[in-house]
Amino acid sequence: MKLFQKVLIGFVLGAILGAIWGPGIVWIKPVGTIFISLLKMLIIPLIFATLVVGVASIAEPKKLGRVAGKTIVYYLITTAFAISIGLLLGNIFQPGAGMNLVLEGPAKEAAGAPSLVDTIVNLIPKNPIGAMADGKVLQVIVFALFFGYAMTKAGEKGKAVLHFFEGFAETMYKLTGIVMGFAPYGVFALIATTVGTHGLSVLVPFAKLIFAVYIGVIIQAVVIYSGMTSILAKMSPIKFFKGFSEASLLAFSTCSSSATLPVSMRCAQENLGVSPTISSFVQPLGATINMDGTALYQGVCALFVAQAYGIPLGFGAQLTVLLTALLASIGTAGVPGAGLVMLTLVLTSVGLPLEGVALIAGIDRILDMARTSCNVTGDAACAVVVAKTEGELVEVKK
Repeated sequence: MKLFQKVLIGFVLGAILGAIWGPGIVWIKPVGTIFISLLKMLIIPLIFATLVVGVASIAEPKKLGRVAGKTIVYYLITTAFAISIGLLLGNIFQPGAGMNLVLEGPAKEAAGAPSLVDTIVNLIPKNPIGAMADGKVLQVIVFALFFGYAMTKAGEKGKAVLHFFEGFAETMYKLTGIVMGFAPYGVFALIATTVGTHGLSVLVPFAKLIFAVYIGVIIQAVVIYSGMTSILAKMSPIKFFKGFSEASLLAFSTCSSSATLPVSMRCAQENLGVSPTISSFVQPLGATINMDGTALYQGVCALFVAQAYGIPLGFGAQLTVLLTALLASIGTAGVPGAGLVMLTLVLTSVGLPLEGVALIAGIDRILDMARTSCNVTGDAACAVVVAKTEGELVEVKK
């Protein structure tokens, strides 16, 4: 039996057990927590090793700049589409209409967002080892890019270091395979806990919001990602989604783009034919800056909060939501629940009450599952498209 089949069985059985057992199922939560910890254990060494090898393998500065440029432009375009879809669905479904909520006391204020200058300055790690220890993924990525590029300039001595990192990266791939053997049990525990804790009753008042977000994610995947991969990469949408299904399901279960990264990269390389060079560059970068599902969610939820409190949002305000969500999604860390934190920034940008965040928090895990799956699928679609344009996409027959 293939791994994704085992994971799917664990997912279904977990949902059934959670629905039957209810809140008492929390005793199984440590199993899921251990699985998440095992995945997070892989993140920093895997990102660093694979990015260093990826940059060093590209070698040519022109090619490196070209690949980076294509990747960033692709991510910005698909994220803009995602937010637009979210706003469109929010206007169509009106998920917050009729709630007629009234603010009690002064509205809470969001913590100030860092300035653009501070954001850029904070990209550079003062201590690379400290950045790794603190799990500051974006700083680790920046250091890996510099390190990999410097390696290509070091001549023969640099090649010796490259051989070490190639072996290191290969070892991390094997370790990922070992950890993934535990996936069916981890997914079983995570889903059982989620369903048992929230149950079906909590979904009823927010059914329209959940429906709008899930429909939006499906549209983003079926229309945008399928369109991109079939038109630009000449890859069948069926082949793409089938080849990446294991990673999408794992992302849905873990709610973490970063934790899913090892599996995402393996699926892209082994099932979709993306070269390790492109995959090692595009997907770790995507896990940090590409949050299509999160951006879509922020668009829908902003309108949900506005409608719940009876606050009209005109075209100008919705355009502000689009731009703010676009920038916020780039800075959203690929960890569970980060999108909820960034939602406060989006609400503040158009003067909406932050009490609305508390409304969504109760069902955020259910929304997080869909948006994370969308995020990692978008990363894979980008890797396929960039690999095709660089002539590094091979035919995989399975």
